[in-house]
Amino acid sequence: MIWIGIAALALIASGFVAVSAWKPALVQGSAEDRTLAVLKDQLSEVDRDAERGLLSVAEAHAARQEIKRRVLSVGRVKNTGESNGGGRVILMAAAVFVPLFAAGYYSFAGAPNLSSIAFEDRQAEVAQNREIEALAQKLLQRLQADPEGGALEGWMLLGQTFMKLGRASDAASAYERATQSMNADSAVFSIYAEALIVSEQGIVTPQAKRAIARALELDPTNPAGTFYDAVGLAQAGANEQAYNRLLTRLDEVDGFAPWMETFVAEANRIGAALGRAPISLSDYAPIMSGNSPGPTAADVEAASQMDDVDRDAFIRSMVERLATRLESEPDDIDGWMRLGRAYRVLGETDLALNAYTRAKELLAPISSEDPRQSGISQSLEELKSGQ
Repeated sequence: MIWIGIAALALIASGFVAVSAWKPALVQGSAEDRTLAVLKDQLSEVDRDAERGLLSVAEAHAARQEIKRRVLSVGRVKNTGESNGGGRVILMAAAVFVPLFAAGYYSFAGAPNLSSIAFEDRQAEVAQNREIEALAQKLLQRLQADPEGGALEGWMLLGQTFMKLGRASDAASAYERATQSMNADSAVFSIYAEALIVSEQGIVTPQAKRAIARALELDPTNPAGTFYDAVGLAQAGANEQAYNRLLTRLDEVDGFAPWMETFVAEANRIGAALGRAPISLSDYAPIMSGNSPGPTAADVEAASQMDDVDRDAFIRSMVERLATRLESEPDDIDGWMRLGRAYRVLGETDLALNAYTRAKELLAPISSEDPRQSGISQSLEELKSGQ
């Protein structure tokens, strides 16, 4: 029934367009004909007045010229209207064929059964964003009113809030104020650089480069600083230097860190332009390490020859060895993270949750700026949501 209603509405709308396109031509044509008839009568009247001596020769000539000028003007308008007939035809054709085309295309590519976002949900989201905006504005006013320039934590919180709201430029301004604090560390400068880059649609600007340089000056091992430094080098055309920068940092890591996957992806992107063979995370962070060495080339070759059941058993045996080692080395944060990732790959959600939870507990006393914090939190959220 809904399609009948839609078709009826489309026909009615098309009818209005067609009538509006055709009717003005009829009205305009009849009006122009009447005007020409009046002007011809005026021309005849001027001739009669000139014959009776009511008008001088000069006056009669001037009157005739004016009337003729008006006749020519009306004739041009009429011709223009006739020449626009093609445009009216196109408009009328569009009134017929556009609804037909739209209906045909929608029947092919449309999704009438796709559920839409509930109005209440949209309203709730808008209300929530407005509330966050209001709170952010109050925090900004409080920080600006602080005679000591505002607390570092306050500016960082404000920057994080603006980033969540999609206001990267405002976030960069907040982070810039945070960098002016005496307690600003390497992470503050790299976060500031990231906001600057996001606000410029991924471009590493000179201002961002200065922030990156300061971050690496305070902590040469800062992964975010190294990553954006490499991105800046690649954008400047120094692909070889950028590629080596990423690989060097990966070589320096003993074990696994969440940011390594991003490094590998970026290295492969840059490496493709250099004609380099792709690298993998396992080249730098194998599941096994420490007292339990990872698989050798022979192990990998053997695994490739196994069927799915044997290969799964082979991988599980490696994971079990890692779990056994962690029983004797329970404080190995990176080990628990590797175990969580391995269990996740195997589809063992509960075991992965336990491993990541253990890593989070061990990491709690350490600085909140540790990049592993965000990686663990994200993994836990994804596991709990079933992603």
